[in-house]
Amino acid sequence: MIIYNETFVVDEAVHEQWLAWVKANHIANIIATGDFQSFQILKVLNSPNEGVTYCIQYLTDDVSKYEHFMLYHMNPIHIDHNAQFENKFVLFNTLMEKI
Repeated sequence: MIIYNETFVVDEAVHEQWLAWVKANHIANIIATGDFQSFQILKVLNSPNEGVTYCIQYLTDDVSKYEHFMLYHMNPIHIDHNAQFENKFVLFNTLMEKI
């Protein structure tokens, strides 16, 4: 199983609004690409960062589906996210394989 992980450190003043928007829009847009079968949202409890840290993990069975997402879908989805919450978050992406 391949896991595409997005870690967001979100400004504390907007994190509840951010989370609602991400659930309604961002995640739905990523799942709608067909490149991922499922997702989970996690809140980091012991983050050393200022703000609130969330991880969203998207699961797929094939790394080529992740590559397709990155090539054709990631930029428009992240542009939309940036437009909604400009300068209110930091994003780190990682790709992992379940062993």
